[in-house]
Amino acid sequence: MNRRDALTKVALAGAAIAAVSSSAKADTAPTSTLDRIKKNGVLRVAVIVGQEPYFHKDLATNEWSGACIDMAKDIAGKLGAKLETLESTWGNQILDLQADKVDLAFAVNPTPERALVIDFSTPILVHSFTVITKKGFAKPQTWAELNKPEVKIAVDIGSTHETIARRYCPKANILGFKNRDEAILAVATGRADCNVSLAVLSVSTLKKNPNLGDLAIPRPLLTLPTNMGIRAESDRRYKDFLSAWADYNRSMGQTREWMLKGFEAVGLTADDLPPEVQF
Repeated sequence: MNRRDALTKVALAGAAIAAVSSSAKADTAPTSTLDRIKKNGVLRVAVIVGQEPYFHKDLATNEWSGACIDMAKDIAGKLGAKLETLESTWGNQILDLQADKVDLAFAVNPTPERALVIDFSTPILVHSFTVITKKGFAKPQTWAELNKPEVKIAVDIGSTHETIARRYCPKANILGFKNRDEAILAVATGRADCNVSLAVLSVSTLKKNPNLGDLAIPRPLLTLPTNMGIRAESDRRYKDFLSAWADYNRSMGQTREWMLKGFEAVGLTADDLPPEVQF
């Protein structure tokens, strides 16, 4: 055997070993979100500042609390994982899921557009859409009353709040903001006449800022389920687990307890909540 033939055999042997090694690694690498969570022992969840009762961040300690944090801790415990948070916004958490930055996004409304890019658990809750009006602005009884060019509606870009505003008030002057806090500030400073938000967020906002304005629940009453968002994948175990978890805790009343605890953080009790805030 000449030197060239010997080197060729060595190269082929090396390639075969590398292929086997690569195949072995592929066989042991997590192939789904559930496998990775179990392997790494970490559940990554998107969190959003100032969105009580869902999320609350203690600025002094950087500790997170709220209904969705309690839910996330319970889910992580069931999976034998620790909870890891990533600060996001309502508009960005879908992108964070797609970019594999988080494994779970809470309070996601399952729109057809979103269903093309992510997947959902069964609903955690069903919520109504409401309007926070600035002081002195007439409380609308219907969505049609807001559907006028002179009405300025503040919404957070990429949220279902924006979707509802554009669907039912296409003639209004809709002002888009990076996040909901900026949209609320626009109402507080008079740059906008009102803000469209889910009832669960509106009542908390007005409790924290009673001088901001008034709560209106225009007709027709618009509702959407709120679900957990996850990455779309062929392995259904993670989705099925989260759906079973959501159905079980909702039917047992545990979800209601988590939500009421979240409301307590801003001084609200069950008696303070309008009937449109469902659990």
